[in-house]
Amino acid sequence: MKSELVDLIKYRLKKSNETLADAKIMFEKASLTSIVNRIYYAMFYAVNGLLLSKNFSSSKHSGVRALLNKEFINKGLVDKELGKFYSKIFEERQEGDYKDFAKFDNETVKNWLNSAEDFINKIEKLTINIIDKNL
Repeated sequence: MKSELVDLIKYRLKKSNETLADAKIMFEKASLTSIVNRIYYAMFYAVNGLLLSKNFSSSKHSGVRALLNKEFINKGLVDKELGKFYSKIFEERQEGDYKDFAKFDNETVKNWLNSAEDFINKIEKLTINIIDKNL
């Protein structure tokens, strides 16, 4: 694996963690819609890093979801429940960003923050394992 690709993957993982940290900070002061957006993007960046570790990428969010399912979930590398959670947050972010009168409640968003942290940790661990095997 080329060092430039490893650097890009690590950058995506770092961006994922920073975005999740932003969402946690925002929880006390920002709108829940903004926090859901940040949760989704934190997960999205982690998944992009994972995809790159196997030389996959997509310019569309739906393509990223499809590749995650096809190349990692269906092959048993990522738990199906994590995939369901990623899809759920994708849909919630879509609703919050594009539908009028979307509402979220504090407790649900707080739970999503915790679940997103677990998701990102697992995706990051898998990604680093893949990188280490290919160096």
